Amino acid sequence: MKNTITFLTLLLTTITFGQESTWSIDASHSSIGFDIDHLVISQTEGTFNDYSAVIKADEADFSDATFEITIQTTSVDTKNERRDNHLRSADFFEVEKYPTINFKVTEFKKIEGKKYKLTGLFTMHGVSKEVTLDATFGGVITHPSFGTRAGLRITGEVNRYDFGLEYNAAMEAGGYILGKEVRIDCRLEMVKESK
Repeated sequence: MKNTITFLTLLLTTITFGQESTWSIDASHSSIGFDIDHLVISQTEGTFNDYSAVIKADEADFSDATFEITIQTTSVDTKNERRDNHLRSADFFEVEKYPTINFKVTEFKKIEGKKYKLTGLFTMHGVSKEVTLDATFGGVITHPSFGTRAGLRITGEVNRYDFGLEYNAAMEAGGYILGKEVRIDCRLEMVKESK
């Protein structure tokens, strides 16, 4: 009997406090981008064109939000077909073996105003590590034509060597062709789904 009461209490707590509002990404107003140092002196940019997310939040400031973002690695796009094919190869993403990059946020912490910190499990190339990224929450609006929407920008860095992406080549003048740090810049416009 005691176990039954405990189970019912946990179930009611989940029902009462679990987020009810689900948000989807408007891909036409969103992007998942990155850049990396090239030849020490400059940066090369790219995006991933195929991704999805499970986002839930009830609070107006998204302070209770939960996120899980999944990126299809074969969708990498740097506006150069030869380079993109190299990125899909075993030197980098090895897309046939590791078709996705996943970021499951375990903590979405409001710091001040619109500034947040996202901490979660980042999985790439078969390696999972906890990372913390910065976020700026743009707020929530309701528009008669576009529905209820929210905006979020996520930025930060991950060391690709930590995930086994170690392809590089030394230059005669010193340094390496590619940097270790990959800078992330994601801009998400989210639409509240009807219940």
